[in-house]
Amino acid sequence: MQRFNLSHWAVTHQALVLFFILALAVGGTISYLRLGRAEDPSFTIKVAVVTAIWPGATATEMQAQVADRIEKKLQELPYFDKVQTYTKPSFTAMQVTFRDNTPAREVPELFYQLRKKLTDLRSELPDSLIGPNVNDEYGDVDSVLYMITGAGLDYAQMKRVAEAMRQHLLKVPNVTKVNLYGVQDEKIFVEFSHARLATLGLSPQVLFDSLQRQNAVTPAGTVETGAQRIPLRVTGALDGAQAVAETPVEANGRTFRLGDIANVTRGFEDPSDYLVRQRGEPALGVGVVMAKGGNILKLGEDLDEAMARFTAALPQGVDIERIADQPHVVDGAVGEFVKVFAEALGIVLLVSFL
Repeated sequence: MQRFNLSHWAVTHQALVLFFILALAVGGTISYLRLGRAEDPSFTIKVAVVTAIWPGATATEMQAQVADRIEKKLQELPYFDKVQTYTKPSFTAMQVTFRDNTPAREVPELFYQLRKKLTDLRSELPDSLIGPNVNDEYGDVDSVLYMITGAGLDYAQMKRVAEAMRQHLLKVPNVTKVNLYGVQDEKIFVEFSHARLATLGLSPQVLFDSLQRQNAVTPAGTVETGAQRIPLRVTGALDGAQAVAETPVEANGRTFRLGDIANVTRGFEDPSDYLVRQRGEPALGVGVVMAKGGNILKLGEDLDEAMARFTAALPQGVDIERIADQPHVVDGAVGEFVKVFAEALGIVLLVSFL
């Protein structure tokens, strides 16, 4: 019996072989153009971090009344592997690890079940406990990082620019998240002298109670008519440093203005726990995270177009600089790969023909 000769068949069916070659070439080209590109490969992180804060608690109390209860509850999760706990006074952090053979498609559901079990456990934890909070997105990497600076701009003005920029970039295709770094929260500071309060016969708690009463949000009732029901709104809530300064303080049958017995100022959180600087100047960072499986080269082009439109509407004096550019790095790496591939293919073909 004569064996099948593939070479003979290819020579005698040249039209069909040429069709297959062209079809494979077109399919390969289309697949290459649609191929996802990124500097770091996407993979599923099977670890979550749980944190909780209990002000005033000792490390032993945190371990016995918070960490141990959470650990026992988390052991009920499917694919549970281990939990590593770090506890100090008023704080505990747990790193929950699932087994290596956990299917990647099951991980989002496991994180949901983790949060659900912590919610069910909340009634058994101390009332003043803050949390527990779950973080399962710490593996996100910023594909592009911008820095916002400006001569004479404070953090509040830069934050408004950053928020507007964030809303603008979230509309770009393949952008899944935009992170802000170095944002400083605004605070209203009430500074008073204990000696002065003692002279007036006041205690600090009287000031605290006055501010709490003035800023309380409570229902004021409604007015019902024959045709409709009209809700009542009580004004006077604190909306700025001046409103805080005008707060009345009553003690010993006398009424004082808070601004007369204390110094009320508006500023930023002090001391700050996170600051960002660009060339020694105060700055805010804006990081763009690409969706999994996206093409970072196309993302770079879309971001360039979006930023060109956004910066055109910015006021004079606001500077936005790109300091981390993965699209540029990946473009160079892909170009180098294509060059090496073409050289290798040319050498192989040349040797084969010779």
